[in-house]
Amino acid sequence: MSQLPNKPTERPVPTSVDVARLAGVSRATVSYVLNNSTSVRISETTRRRVREAADELGYVPHAAARSLRAGHTRMVLLPTTGLPAGPPHHRFFHELETGLRRLDYTVVQYGSTGLDPRDAPRAWAELRPVAVIAPGTIDLTPAGISVLRRSGAKAVITLGPRPVPGAHALVMDQRVVGDRAVAHLLATGRRRIGVVMPEESGLDRLAEPRLAGARQAARRHTARVEPLPLRYEEESADRLAARWRALDLDAVFAFDDAYAMLLMRALQDAGVEVPRETAVIGADDLMLGRLLRPRLTTVRMELATAQPLAELVDRLVREPGGSPERHDLLRAAVVRRESA
Repeated sequence: MSQLPNKPTERPVPTSVDVARLAGVSRATVSYVLNNSTSVRISETTRRRVREAADELGYVPHAAARSLRAGHTRMVLLPTTGLPAGPPHHRFFHELETGLRRLDYTVVQYGSTGLDPRDAPRAWAELRPVAVIAPGTIDLTPAGISVLRRSGAKAVITLGPRPVPGAHALVMDQRVVGDRAVAHLLATGRRRIGVVMPEESGLDRLAEPRLAGARQAARRHTARVEPLPLRYEEESADRLAARWRALDLDAVFAFDDAYAMLLMRALQDAGVEVPRETAVIGADDLMLGRLLRPRLTTVRMELATAQPLAELVDRLVREPGGSPERHDLLRAAVVRRESA
């Protein structure tokens, strides 16, 4: 007679009751300690005993159960599709997540690639977030904002170049980048300025307002601004450099440091001297730009709000129902080096 192999006995999932029994405290005390509640005074000795008991048993609080008791989650949803790249943005999102976790929120990054803009809010709402910080690459509508609010989102916040009616706005007005870059070129005596317009999909959301800012600065000095389509390819840069002198330009704002380095190499290969014949300025202040010869002049960007962003999100969650707020995030300053 064959014998079936013994199945491993499944260990029961530890509960807060088990933690309370092992630590010798009430279940309520376990909840206060493990949820980092400050509404009740609990000695550090008791807190340590509860944490040690939870570690020994392998217990973690049940987020869904906690949400049911509270009537909402502590989840802040951060859709990741089309989020800006670059060092200042990486620092910004790192500080945001760190700050929110310190305030006992759970930050969930949600990939929304392939979602129709009309469907994205419904997909986010299924997770019942208490707040959503949506990138400007997804066009939120009043109907989408309404879906999120009805699902329990106390704060809907957009992160992009312009506000969206009905939502709080963290505005990154890219016009300031183009304005600062061209204002610097004008201050050095340049008057015939090219502005690189990347042909890669999706970058127009940054490139168009940067061009608008460049034109805004040029109008103050009756200078000429020439948009220059460019793909991020050596061949495309070489073609542009080959006709550079025919364009009669004495400077270029190259969208960002990556395009600036690409174009500057092509100009030098074509015999165009930088900066004597053509000044070059980028944006983002990448380390690699400092290693070039000539070193790359750039626009350094910082993202900041008047109060720490995590605290701002927390306030909007705790005080829902107010008028939509606008907070301008983007600060820009030229870092002058040898190329311009």
